[in-house]
Amino acid sequence: MRTHRFILALGLVGALAAPAMAQKAEYTPDVANCNDPSLENAVKNGINLGSNDNPPEMFQDTNKEPAGIDWEINKAVLDLLGVKKINVVWMPWESVIPSLLSKRIDVIAADIHVNPERVKVISFSGPGWWYGPVVLVAKGNPLKVAKYEDLKGKKVGAITGSAADLYLRRIGIETTPFKQEVDELQSLNQGRLDAVLEDDVVYLEFASKNPNNNLDPLWNIPVPADIISGGGYGMARFGIRKEDCSLRAAYSSALGEIRASGQVSAILKKYGLTDRNLMMFTLHL
Repeated sequence: MRTHRFILALGLVGALAAPAMAQKAEYTPDVANCNDPSLENAVKNGINLGSNDNPPEMFQDTNKEPAGIDWEINKAVLDLLGVKKINVVWMPWESVIPSLLSKRIDVIAADIHVNPERVKVISFSGPGWWYGPVVLVAKGNPLKVAKYEDLKGKKVGAITGSAADLYLRRIGIETTPFKQEVDELQSLNQGRLDAVLEDDVVYLEFASKNPNNNLDPLWNIPVPADIISGGGYGMARFGIRKEDCSLRAAYSSALGEIRASGQVSAILKKYGLTDRNLMMFTLHL
């Protein structure tokens, strides 16, 4: 597995990207009485999880089996809930919400973040873990990008429907759409883009596999508060249909238990992350 890969770099990311003080809760859990059969059906009949292939978050290993941080967290949740039959449906990221709403899948297992567009159509589990965004440019930063606003008028890559894509378009930056992270990063690497906004863990995974790449991560760019708190890079959660109250309540409770027990911490460390990735604010002990 990928071990100890991201520790040093993510220590830097966390120090730069995370809000230093406590934030207002970004999502109010639904508390309606749960009389629906969604949890009972999952225990009895099994569950369909939807994800894109995006290491290290969730991906297929060399044996075509599910792997990654999100897979292991979801598996721990479902083990605690007594769900034995688990099927993963692989798809492009842009298809996960439509697939959830059409009932092709029951849970968006690739972590998904709260933002204004998504809360209108789906609900969210409790928090799972955290990572931040990073602006990527060509080596040497030839366009002198120093803040998010400098991306206006540039050719900026983003995954269609991703938190990065939605945030950039929300602040008036036109994006060049991609379906796969590796294609997006290779396009920047080969000079076909001016910049990319991507998950820091995805960039670090790419850099570890392509040590001679031509990308510069701009860790020193201040991350806008509104992209962290409710804007798409808050806590990594999992998506559930609004009407599936019992499944959502059970998922959220189980996530709380496995975070408290240290299981999520162990999963993060297995993939080279640290306890810094358990929360979106920085601990000052």
